[in-house]
Amino acid sequence: MAQPTLHPHFATQGRTVLSGSEKRPDARASQKKPASHDERLTVSVIVRRKKPLSQEHSSGRARISRARFNADHAADPAAVELVQRFAREFGLEVENGGPAPGRRTVKLTGTVANMQRAFGVTLSHATIEGQTYRVRDGDILVPSELQGYVVAVLGLDNRPQAKPHFRVAAATGFASARATGGGFSPVEVGQLYQFPQGITAADQTIGIIELGGGFRQNDLDTYFKSLGLETPEVIAVPVGNGKNNPGGPNGADGEVMLDIEVCAAVATGARIVVYFAPNTDQGFVDAIAQAVHDTENKPSVISISWGSAEVNWTRQAMMALDAACQSAAALGVTITAAAGDDGSSDGVNDGKNHVDFPASSPHVLACGGTRLAASDSTISSETVWNDPGGGATGGGFSTVFPRPSWQATISGPPNGRGVPDVAGDADPETGYNIRVDGQDMTIGGTSAVAPLWAGLIAVANQQNGKAAGFIQPAIYAAKNRTAFRDIVDGNNGKLRAGPGWDPCTGLGSPIVPSVIAAIKPGAIGASLKIAASRAKVATRRGKRR
Repeated sequence: MAQPTLHPHFATQGRTVLSGSEKRPDARASQKKPASHDERLTVSVIVRRKKPLSQEHSSGRARISRARFNADHAADPAAVELVQRFAREFGLEVENGGPAPGRRTVKLTGTVANMQRAFGVTLSHATIEGQTYRVRDGDILVPSELQGYVVAVLGLDNRPQAKPHFRVAAATGFASARATGGGFSPVEVGQLYQFPQGITAADQTIGIIELGGGFRQNDLDTYFKSLGLETPEVIAVPVGNGKNNPGGPNGADGEVMLDIEVCAAVATGARIVVYFAPNTDQGFVDAIAQAVHDTENKPSVISISWGSAEVNWTRQAMMALDAACQSAAALGVTITAAAGDDGSSDGVNDGKNHVDFPASSPHVLACGGTRLAASDSTISSETVWNDPGGGATGGGFSTVFPRPSWQATISGPPNGRGVPDVAGDADPETGYNIRVDGQDMTIGGTSAVAPLWAGLIAVANQQNGKAAGFIQPAIYAAKNRTAFRDIVDGNNGKLRAGPGWDPCTGLGSPIVPSVIAAIKPGAIGASLKIAASRAKVATRRGKRR
């Protein structure tokens, strides 16, 4: 890799736009005024890898040890040196001397005045939905010498980046599971999807990403006692200024408790590690990177129930987060992500279809939602979740990420990654009986499906004796012949369900024993060959057309 030509005076260099850094003005922002020059902030400067990940590693087809990853694919030392010199010239402090092991983030702290000078931006304070945030508009400008070495600068702007994808049922309190609707315990949902009975996930750790809210131990003790289960070990890990903050101002406790209670109830015995980060693009990327590279807790699967439409992200933030998910694939860590609760528009009011990110990353398992009804402990019907006025599963086609090879045979626009991959119960009216802040309630949303699938992966990892890692090639090769209940009825707005994969419920809801068999690491190798063969056939057919 070419080494930079050292330059002693960054301030005298020409400036170039940092690719993907453009931040569009927020129409909701009001009462805008310049940020105080003395205000201090910390930004994340993400630099390029020492060596790019190979396609084999980023696609999960081959795994790499952490030692080899750190040696070959962590931060490029030349890039780190450039950023450190850049920081000194502009009066910025480098946190801990540089990136943590395996990671590519250099943390810089300084005043607004120095940050504006360093990155060619103007920082303001603005009121958005009653809260004051630091905002920037337009591009980040960096000295030309840094171009190609720096891939993202996050944290100049601290407005909220994502929202939790959970919905509380209209009725209060727990309802009984029945064919006409009503809530289920997570254990009952697990039984309906045929989670193996008597199999624990005692040797597994499930990571959960949270951008607000918190949990109370007494709620967990009461809840799991009511299910007849041991209370799981739940560890809170702060990321940046994030913390376990039950009863906090953002009202996200329902998300946190839903995530913990669902995955721990279906993956009994698993240890749960919750990474609490600020709700910013910087915090989101930091949390995922910390979880992926956590060598103390070592999660084998990570659940994400927060997101926002692709159009609400800067491209640099999306690429930085996706790169962290590529690292997870290379290291054999599975990531599940909720597909969103606002149907085919994903809450964007422009009349177009949109998909949610990070669910649209081709390196996560995107989880859509169904409406589930049961009779005599068996599924009596399952359709697309779409409750007018009460939410609908997200799904559609990415305008950012290309179609991955393992989706070569799906129908739809030819170039975009299809969302979701899989589905599960999400309608709040047939949702999950959960305890939050001392109250019992029924909650749904695709937020419930990401931890449900994370629990499934943890059980599979325990039963198979090895982490499944990146599973999409295997499950698309398995299709819905034995591993999935094909959801063929319903829509999420402008898109409809149908036989096979569809942009509402993906491949369908799980038939768990068959999913566990399909994603067993030995089986994945065979599935990859099948997927590659199908991709070649689809490519040849496309050329003939």
